[in-house]
Amino acid sequence: MPAFHNLTQLYARPGFLLRRAHQISAAVFEDECRSVGLTPAQFGVLSVLRASPGLDQSSLARALGFDKVTVLRVLRGLETRGLIARVPAPLSRRNLSISLSETGLALLKTAQDPAERAYTRLMAPLDPKQQAQLVDLLQVLTAGLEGEARAAFVPPGRTDEAA
Repeated sequence: MPAFHNLTQLYARPGFLLRRAHQISAAVFEDECRSVGLTPAQFGVLSVLRASPGLDQSSLARALGFDKVTVLRVLRGLETRGLIARVPAPLSRRNLSISLSETGLALLKTAQDPAERAYTRLMAPLDPKQQAQLVDLLQVLTAGLEGEARAAFVPPGRTDEAA
């Protein structure tokens, strides 16, 4: 008989629960941000670009823990909507510098309230102590297993060696 003949074992595994939590998180975010037409990935890109204008595509991907294909797909969609601009980087014409357009900045500002509502909805089943504990545990888990990730996570301003 297979090890998971009892589905309770499968449904209690951290990987299953993390995947399910991600599905729910994305659904809640998309529901709240439907009026502004942003996905969690798009919101993340716009937020990083607001904090660090002029990043190149590779640095932007690392700032979000995205692979190159994902960040390219998100950037193309945002560029088509006129929310970002990609221009040759001042120090290396081979790289592109990415910035928010005025339209992108305005949309990001409009998205702040719906994004905050999504966060509140997602965390609503937990009391404040549990909310803090969940975030702390997820930070410990992701930091402890960063080397296993398919895509590096390096926040802007940190070097690969410091991560």
